[in-house]
Amino acid sequence: MTLVEARTPDPKKFIKGATGDWEIVIGMEVHAQVTSQSKLFSGASTEFGNDPNDNVSLVDAAMPGMLPVINEECVRQAIRTGLGLKAEINLKSVFDRKNYFYPDLPQGYQISQFKQPIVGEGIIYLDMPEERVEIGVERLHLEQDAGKSLHDQHPSMSFVDLNRSGVALMEIVSKPDIRSSDEARAYLTKLRTILRYLGTCDGNMDQGSMRADVNVSVRRPGEGFGTRCEIKNVNSIRFVGQAIEYEARRQMAILEDGGTIDQETRLFDAAKGETRSMRSKEEAHDYRYFPDPDLLPLEFTQAFVDDLAKDLPELPDEKKARFVQDWGLTPYDADVLVSEKVSADFFEEVANGRDAKLAANWVINELFGRLNKEGLELGTSPVSAAQLGGIVDLIKAGTISGKIAKDLFEIVWTEGGDPAQIVEDR
Repeated sequence: MTLVEARTPDPKKFIKGATGDWEIVIGMEVHAQVTSQSKLFSGASTEFGNDPNDNVSLVDAAMPGMLPVINEECVRQAIRTGLGLKAEINLKSVFDRKNYFYPDLPQGYQISQFKQPIVGEGIIYLDMPEERVEIGVERLHLEQDAGKSLHDQHPSMSFVDLNRSGVALMEIVSKPDIRSSDEARAYLTKLRTILRYLGTCDGNMDQGSMRADVNVSVRRPGEGFGTRCEIKNVNSIRFVGQAIEYEARRQMAILEDGGTIDQETRLFDAAKGETRSMRSKEEAHDYRYFPDPDLLPLEFTQAFVDDLAKDLPELPDEKKARFVQDWGLTPYDADVLVSEKVSADFFEEVANGRDAKLAANWVINELFGRLNKEGLELGTSPVSAAQLGGIVDLIKAGTISGKIAKDLFEIVWTEGGDPAQIVEDR
């Protein structure tokens, strides 16, 4: 991560310590699994949940003489993601070998990108309660995932599952522009939303298809960057916030006590709500990067990029702006509705040709509220967009009052049926 100062210190974000104010500086490296049916350099399946070592080709197992072949769909998905992040697309990039030894890395190196990534600088906007924050994206590069070591299957043995070995990852590296745990959670949420809109990653953190390495340091306001610690493989947005809060307080306590921070890699223990030391932090030179001799530089034309750009969907920021400008929604309501593509699509079906503000009220407060209460997803909602639109029509026409509309919603939720017909029959 390139450390470049990009934000003016904000006193509202300072943390009070025993000896004065502190500022948290956060950067993230998010590993997002590319949506594709096969791996980055082999034809093996990427299907989740298969038996151990079912999704393994000779390339993934690093059998002698097996050569990698680039998956063009993964390249397309990386470029589309870069376009969605308003980032620079590099028409030439290079794959490198990142050398380290671990049992679940059968090659003894990871094929990644170092000095010449496929995507350069971009930006993500966060709509925080009091301000709009710009978080810079340093780069996006393609790399292959490692396998998985299993240590709890046998008291004296460890097992290796290579199903994930070679799965395509996009590593999306932010600039150190994040200044609080709230901003970190908002950044990860927004990034996941963009990826889901694009269809380039499903964002399912519980399945490991999106994970975050979180770099945390603290400093006195106005001073240079402090020594950072990297918290590896945090697999939930809530845990990211908890890990940052704990780690910042830990570093503050050490510095206020006259100590120094060791640059290291740490793990977050969700059960205890704390970070613990894992190993000293590696630097780039520790990995002995060099261009992979089995892979030519990745080159494509601007016309190829332009064709991909034409097919991009409307993204959350643009959709929110349209909901506010064209339909008169509040920024808050628009934010709620565009947070997931399925929610935005459902709302647009309800609001089409109707009172959009009234439709938004019923989608957010009545439907989303009930779904949340029942622990249901929108995809399994007992009330369809057409049915909810029918209720909105009856309210707008003055056929029923708001109170009766709630009774009608309950009937449709539990029994189904056409709202207008139910009103007429009863």
